[in-house]
Amino acid sequence: MTIYVGNLSYRATEEDLKTVFAEYGEVKRIVLPTDRETGRLRGFAFVDMGEDAQEDAAITELDGAEWMGRQLRVNKAKPRDDERRGSWGKKQ
Repeated sequence: MTIYVGNLSYRATEEDLKTVFAEYGEVKRIVLPTDRETGRLRGFAFVDMGEDAQEDAAITELDGAEWMGRQLRVNKAKPRDDERRGSWGKKQ
């Protein structure tokens, strides 16, 4: 399972997120997407942890929490819908 973390401060770093989520268990991976044109953070991240129970605990504790002046949205990431991504330019 992957955790979606939304409404992030644009100042948040991978290390900042690792510190917060490490309180709930082993952090395996953090992805902080950036805008292709500007290189600026997009205000959300994805976090993978060692065990589902750790991810569940992090979601329960951090969803709605204030961090870096923002109220976080933390939940299970939805599977990526590859059909919808960029399909507007494809012929059917």
